[in-house]
Amino acid sequence: MSTDFSIRPVGIPAPTQIVPTSNAAANEAVQTDLPVSQTVAAADTSAPVRNALPNHDNISRQVVFDQAAASFVFQVVNEKTDTVVNQFPDEAMLRRRAYFHALDMKSEPSRPLSTDRSA
Repeated sequence: MSTDFSIRPVGIPAPTQIVPTSNAAANEAVQTDLPVSQTVAAADTSAPVRNALPNHDNISRQVVFDQAAASFVFQVVNEKTDTVVNQFPDEAMLRRRAYFHALDMKSEPSRPLSTDRSA
């Protein structure tokens, strides 16, 4: 196997025509100066950025296995009301996975267990 690797051109590159992009309206435009109250300034970068989630004492995270969809579901649950605040994958995706999983199980032929070991 060779260790040298080179890329060689296959033909002469096609010439490209340079098109001027100057617009007459842009050339004749009047330069504007905005008052200070309408200008945009850069954001203050001295303040630290926090990416942490707020501390909620009544929020818990759990992982559940959905047997119909044959997949894990990650949920954020409000412990006081036992309601799901957020979950991944969402309900529509779980229904779709359950449907395709049922189709796969239906199309899979049931094979009898063979106890004959003479082969």
